[in-house]
Parts: sequence; C-alpha cells; structure tokens
Amino acid sequence: MTKKDECLFVVTGGPGAGKTTLLAALAALGHAVMPEAGRAIIRDQLAIDGAALPWRDQALFAELMLNFDLRSHGEAQTGSTPVFFDRGVPDSIGYLRLCGLPVPAHLDRAARAFRYSPLVFAAPPWREIYAQDAERKQDFAEAERTYEAVTAAYCDQGYELVELPRADVETRVAFVLERVRGLASDG
Repeated sequence: MTKKDECLFVVTGGPGAGKTTLLAALAALGHAVMPEAGRAIIRDQLAIDGAALPWRDQALFAELMLNFDLRSHGEAQTGSTPVFFDRGVPDSIGYLRLCGLPVPAHLDRAARAFRYSPLVFAAPPWREIYAQDAERKQDFAEAERTYEAVTAAYCDQGYELVELPRADVETRVAFVLERVRGLASDG
C-alpha cells in the first residue's frame, strides 16, 4: 500500500442504503468522489441492450465493474487530497460470492494490488430508505445479503469496517469526515 492509497476511502454496503446520497453530499462540499460502477454499467448496458447486466450475465457484469473500479482507482491516484469511492474492487468479489459464482484469480490479484485506505465505511441495510427502481431490482432481503457478502469481502482483504449510522445525510457526512480527519491527525 502506498501513502496515496491511504487517502482513498470506500463506502460500501448493499443497494439502497444511502451510499450514493452520502457521496453526493460529500461532492457538494468539494470533496473528490468516484461514482459507483454498477449503476453506470447498468445504464450503459440498458441503452445498448447489452449482455453485461446482473439479470443477464453476472460474470460479465462483475468483469465490467472490475474494469471500471480499476480505472477509477488509477484516476484517483493523480490527486493529493482524500477521494471517496462509491464501492471498490472488493465489492466485485462480494457480488460474485453472492451470486454463487467463482472469483477469478485475476480479481483476487486486483483486490490485493489496488488498495484503499484500511478504513472502509459500510452503509448498513436500512428498510426505511430502501426503494427499488429501474436499476435496482433487488428486494430488501437481497440487499441485506449483498451487505453481508460485500462487507465479508472487505474483511477478507484485511480492511477495517466502520458502520455508518442510520441517520440523516448531514450526520453521516460529519461521521465520515470526523474519522477521515482522525486518520490524518494520527498519520
């Protein structure tokens, strides 16, 4: 892990747990944010009637997510301030495990090579804010299973998970920034 990797902060969790809302609020405050791969890929694949959709070809969808996340990781290396990610490389491992599919060796190598801050923020399942839409077809039970799968993948990769509070976005932003500042002052 490089010193720069320590400034790359992932927000992970199941769908519909407020990750994207949190990251939008961080971006509005001027923080660098990398978008979620899954939603971008689903939008693109729907537009072209492509095969890399989670309800058509889960392995191909995971491969495109990996490529998207590797590119995002590389782009984040050019700055000198913290960058917040809507998911990261280990999320693809969790996704494949959730689907009962094997994790390819190159994905495991990528998760070990492309590192983030050791502290990962986990947005827990939150029924009160959960909603399905055109890109989010999972029911709440699957959202809960996704949370378990992706957080386990981060733990397996040696990350420390900090669960976000089930609270309004301002409280979540303050929670994240306080921990990030705490890490900076410890370093």
